[in-house]
This record gives sequence, C-alpha cells and structure tokens, in this order.
Amino acid sequence: MLSISLEHDTPDLGVEFQLPIGKLSAIVGPSGSGKTSVLRAVAGVLITRRSRVIFDGDIWADTEQRAFRPAHQRPLGFVSQTFGLFPHLTAAENVGAALTHLPRRARAREAQSCLDAVGIGGLAGRRPSELSGGQGQRVAMARALARKPRLLLLDEPFSALDRSTRKRLHVELKRLQNSLNMTVVFVTHDLDEAAQLSQTLVLLRHGRVVQQGPTPELLRRPATVEAARLMDFANLARARWVGSDASGITLRWGDVLLTAAGGSQSQPTDTVSWTVRASDVLLVKHNHPEESRLGTILPAKVVEVIEMGDSVLASVSVDDSGGEILRMRLRPGAVRRHNVYPGSQVRIALHPQALVLMD
Repeated sequence: MLSISLEHDTPDLGVEFQLPIGKLSAIVGPSGSGKTSVLRAVAGVLITRRSRVIFDGDIWADTEQRAFRPAHQRPLGFVSQTFGLFPHLTAAENVGAALTHLPRRARAREAQSCLDAVGIGGLAGRRPSELSGGQGQRVAMARALARKPRLLLLDEPFSALDRSTRKRLHVELKRLQNSLNMTVVFVTHDLDEAAQLSQTLVLLRHGRVVQQGPTPELLRRPATVEAARLMDFANLARARWVGSDASGITLRWGDVLLTAAGGSQSQPTDTVSWTVRASDVLLVKHNHPEESRLGTILPAKVVEVIEMGDSVLASVSVDDSGGEILRMRLRPGAVRRHNVYPGSQVRIALHPQALVLMD
C-alpha cells in the first residue's frame, strides 16, 4: 500500500488515505482542492506540518518518528502539467539529464531505450520547440521513467492536450502501466478521464477527502451529497423515511412511495438524501410486459429536451412529487420511439438498485 497522511496550514490540507501498489489511481477534485499539493508532499518537495508517507512498507516521511527521506532519494518519477523540459536540449538529452549517474555512452543508450519505450525513439534529436504537445509529454514521461522508479506521479499530464492526443496517450499510459506493473498516481479535474484510467479513485475538496474507493463502485454509489455533486450527479433529492424490511427501504417523496435496495435497518433520520443517475431513469411504455420488474413506475411531464451529441438530456416533472424535476439521459432512438418532447406525457421507472441513499 501507499499510505498517505498529511496535515498542513498553507495550503490547507488534512488528508489520510491508502492506494494500492501496482495499480493506477486517480486523485480528482476542482481547482484549489489540494491535488497537486498531495503529489508534491508525496514527492518530498512540499514539507507539510505533519506527514506520514509509507510506500510498500518503506517509510518516506513520518513526522512523529522524525523520519524524512529527501526527494532525490525517493524512488519515484514526477511529470508536471508543463512537462518541465529543458528547451536547449534534445529529447534524448532531456531524458539523459535524469541519468547523470551513468557514463556518457551508457546514458545515451538508456535515454534512447526510454524514448523507444514511450513510442518516440525516432524523435531523439529534436528539441522541445520541434515537438507537439503529445510528443513533449512522452519525453517528460520517458525522463520520469529513466531511473526506473517504483512510483510514477502525474500532475494533470493531459490537460493541455487536444482530445485526440489525450485519447492516444490514455491508451499508452495504460499499456505502460500494465507492462511495467508500476504504481501510478495521477491528479486531474476531469472525472471522465479518471473513470477511464483509474482502478482506485480519491475525491478531494478544500484539502479534505470526500470519498475514496474502487473507481466503478464509487462512480455508481456516492456516499454523501457532496460526493454526488463533485461527480455531477444530475438528480439530488430528499425523501421521508417510511420503513425497511427484507424487500428494501421505503421512502416517501411527495405523495410518491419509492423503494430503494437494502435489507431491514434502523431509521437513520426523518428524511434522507437520495440520488439516481440520469442514465438509470428509464422510460416505460404503457402495458410493458415486465413492468413489475422495473421498480416504481411514475407518470411525468417532459419540460425540457436538450440534444447532447450521441445522447439526449430530458428533464421531467414527476406527478405527485411536489413539482420535483428528474433528469434522464436517453438515446436519440428512445426519444423518437417514446415521442419525447416538451409538454409530452411519459412514464418513468426507478429501479430499487438504481436509487442511492446518502449521508
């Protein structure tokens, strides 16, 4: 495990979490949430008021034990958002700058090998001004890997690149991480990017951990309203707790009774927060043959339809909910089949497994 516990005043930090070894993890949050500060503290270039950084049992920092390993003694590579390439050096020389412990010829061979590993061996003689953004990022990656680090830290490495270049480099990063079985931690404000790349996700806000866990699980089931907002869940609502039994949890939302998955449990409060992903709100035709399996069926009126590329975002006012609005993400074909347009009447289904109760 990579165990990280940090406290600091400026910037304000108070985080504690663990990340798996040999996996790709993402730290996600808005600007100013402390993402880069966490990376810099792990790298040893930010000295925090209190710190404990332990990599696979190896103590890199522990304030209580007065232990601190300087940055140059930590077996890690760091790639910043700006790449940090020396403009007067070629790609090979930039990589070689991390290999000064080797004789000149061995340094040149190893630099070429690192460039080959990231797919730009033919660009060894070019200077940064002669490289595209994606090529410059690969040079920075090659330099970070030159000392064969056990941990690779990436600070928003793709944010300045165009969409197609980002997609190509996403694949390259996954391929590289798999082939080297290396621990990689990257920070980003792009949740979609984190969802595509990471196996573990940490959500940060205002220097605090909001939620952490395996990426697929976290993306589907936010534990708190704050986490749901950070992950841009379109539907957030409050409902009154009615009761629970073996079949699930019953909630009253306006005059509507909803069922959420979960066994019998004690009532937490009078009201609870709940959410459902826009893609999990389903359209249902009248007399659907398996209607009973779809969950709670609700009549609703469409109030807005917005085309969003290959999907459509529809907002509906749910009857008997007290004027509450739910948002649905639909395929264009479903919009046509169900005749969805502003003012049309539809029926929607909320499956118990799709409803997520939050603190």
